[in-house]
Amino acid sequence: DVQLQASGGGLVQPGGSLRLSCAASGFTFADYDMRWVRQAPGKGPERVATINSGGRSTTYTDSVKGRFTISRDNAKNTLYLQMTSLQPVDTAVYYCVVGVKRGQRTQVTVSS
Repeated sequence: DVQLQASGGGLVQPGGSLRLSCAASGFTFADYDMRWVRQAPGKGPERVATINSGGRSTTYTDSVKGRFTISRDNAKNTLYLQMTSLQPVDTAVYYCVVGVKRGQRTQVTVSS
């Protein structure tokens, strides 16, 4: 049974940083591309970042380029999203995805 458990969300002031983690189990993590998706209140899902199975290739949505970094540790079956220079528009629930499987969500709130 595929499980994806996100953590690391919270309340942060504008300009702050957070690091999200997604612990994966139930499949061979190192064989799959992964992505982070977010959904802001009243909006549809937005793909934030993707990383290939080996961790060498990444892509980002334009609004987070230069601020967010996706990475993975295949030995620990864990996906990460380092977020810096956070702004209120980044407020959303974040979750990791493999294939069509969405993981548990973690709330990120950016507010002063």
